Amino acid sequence: MDKLNTISRKRLPNKEERHKLFGSVVPGPRTKPTEKSQMPDLQNVQKDFLFDLDVCGVSNVKYPIAVHSELKPETQTSIGTFSFSSTIEKTSKGTNMSRFMEQLNQYHENGFAADFATLRVFTKELAERLEKPDAEIEVSFPWFYERRGPQSGLAGMNHADVLLKARYDEETGYSFSATLSVLVTTLCPCSKEISEYSAHNQRGHVTMHVDFTEGYDDVLTDWKALLLEAAESNASSRLHPVLKRPDEKVVTETAYENPRFVEDMVRLVAADLYEMPFVKKFQVICRNEESIHMHDAIASLSYTKSDDEVE
Repeated sequence: MDKLNTISRKRLPNKEERHKLFGSVVPGPRTKPTEKSQMPDLQNVQKDFLFDLDVCGVSNVKYPIAVHSELKPETQTSIGTFSFSSTIEKTSKGTNMSRFMEQLNQYHENGFAADFATLRVFTKELAERLEKPDAEIEVSFPWFYERRGPQSGLAGMNHADVLLKARYDEETGYSFSATLSVLVTTLCPCSKEISEYSAHNQRGHVTMHVDFTEGYDDVLTDWKALLLEAAESNASSRLHPVLKRPDEKVVTETAYENPRFVEDMVRLVAADLYEMPFVKKFQVICRNEESIHMHDAIASLSYTKSDDEVE
């Protein structure tokens, strides 16, 4: 205690002196204009800059969004990760990056709904704001849905990963696509066939990329719920956030009764997507985290419907 009482309080230089100590300097003379109208606009310089650009914009922008669903919770808030872009002709130096963010914030003030009806209006307005013939937006987010135990009925939240993509072109019109990534359980048919008892299973990652038919309205039909069902209903078993012992018995036996290779998964999911009238093109990918190997098992297939296959 005596030693502590004899320690003197350290005397520090004031804040301005501390800043100087660590490199701050006195502001120099200001010679360049401060008014926007007097500042040079390098992005709008018009020359021959050698090549057109396929993409020019901003990415990895995080903003709050609203997500609507047929499954509980019907309305939820999430964090969207955005990318915005347009093409740039070779006669233009660049684009006005601030305009992307200005428009996003305007939509945010009214509540940005992550659906194609909103993205349809957004992309056209963005192209007009940029004074470009096209504009594209991507937004990814986790989508939550309620899942109840098969016996107990106890509820919890699962989630799938969503990516929405919308493009507007003044010549070709609109295009919309989406990706849904879902986790499921798969049980190995070979292991079940050759073993006296039991069979090994694994966590399956099912990813579905879909292009939508012209005029599709996701407000009337929730594609997220339909693609989720396509993945889960064809798996060995669904995943559950809350399982009591009677639930676990059902899940275990269901998986044993529905063995699936990754090859089986992509074909079965593809059949469901093929039957969805609003899907014109799709890719299905399945990756199993093998429980008895260090490696994963993968399979994928792609399919584009012909005109007579699109209802």
